[in-house]
Amino acid sequence: MSSTPGQAELNSLFMECRQCGTCCKKYRKILLHPSEVEFIRKMGGHVGVDVALNDLRENTMDTLVEEARAEGKVYMIHPDDRGCVFLEKRNEQYFCKIYHHRPRVCKGFRCNMADSSMLDLVAGDAIHLLGQNSFGLPLK
Repeated sequence: MSSTPGQAELNSLFMECRQCGTCCKKYRKILLHPSEVEFIRKMGGHVGVDVALNDLRENTMDTLVEEARAEGKVYMIHPDDRGCVFLEKRNEQYFCKIYHHRPRVCKGFRCNMADSSMLDLVAGDAIHLLGQNSFGLPLK
C-alpha cells in the first residue's frame, strides 16, 4: 500500500473550507483587484490604502491615495477585532455574505494557511503573501 496521499486527500487538505472563520477574522486587510473596489465599497466594506506616516512628510494624503490606487494597492480593511464585515456566524459555522462575489484573494486562500502555526510563521507578511500565487506572482 502506498503512503503517498492521493489527489482527493490533497484536495481535501488544501482546499476544503472548514467554515471556522479564521481567515476572515485574522487578517486586518485584504488586497483588492481594481475591479473589486467599487463592489466592496457599495456592499458596505471598508476600503482604503496603506500609507506610511513618513510618506506624509513629502506628499499630501490625496497624492498618496492616488499613487496607491495607480499601483493597485487598495485594500478591504477590517477596522476592528471582529473580522470581515461580510462574515456571519450561524449555528457555530461561519459564512461569507458575499461568497460568490468575494475578492480574488479570498478565493485563493487555502485553509491550511489559516492554522495557528502558519499565522505565527508569516505574521505581518501574511497580507502580502495572500495577494500572490505560489510562484510569487499577483493573482489575476
